[in-house]
Amino acid sequence: MAVRAGLTTAKVVDAALGLVDEQGVEGLTLAAVAARTGVATPSLYKHVASLAELRAHLGVRVLEDMTSHFTGAVLGRSGEDAVRALMHAYRAYVQQHPKRYAAAPMDPLRDDLQKAAGQKLVEVMYATLRSYGLEGSDAVHATRRLRVIVHGFASIESGGGFGLPEGLDDTYEQLVRLYLDDLGGKP
Repeated sequence: MAVRAGLTTAKVVDAALGLVDEQGVEGLTLAAVAARTGVATPSLYKHVASLAELRAHLGVRVLEDMTSHFTGAVLGRSGEDAVRALMHAYRAYVQQHPKRYAAAPMDPLRDDLQKAAGQKLVEVMYATLRSYGLEGSDAVHATRRLRVIVHGFASIESGGGFGLPEGLDDTYEQLVRLYLDDLGGKP
């Protein structure tokens, strides 16, 4: 294969994201990305040093995508309305992009490449909770609780793990309500 003119790291990540959306994280290989971009596998090393680095770049892209979706959902809202919008946008993101979501890093704040993107996502959550007067460790704990609720529910849901006949939307709304009650209701 000839080197494809104009190939960039961003285009390599685009190709990787497309593969993940179609085949899941397990389908992401350098050979598959090379085939998708029309180059030989060694040509990718001009843009990413390894599969691990490509996964890190992919994680940044997913975090940025999530941040954009969540920001759009909460913009102009506050209090319970903002928290509810964030929780529903988060669940909807996982429903719409389950394979992509699986590529999101669990702890981006400990990775030099992913740290800035992870911090931006956390800031959206902090800003959403700001009207509750949460600061410091209280904001951290509230953000973790929100993430555990949404990630846990949406991950089980996207994996087909809820087989009982009761409506999933009803269960999820009960979890949202429990979280909001835990925050103390409307500020």
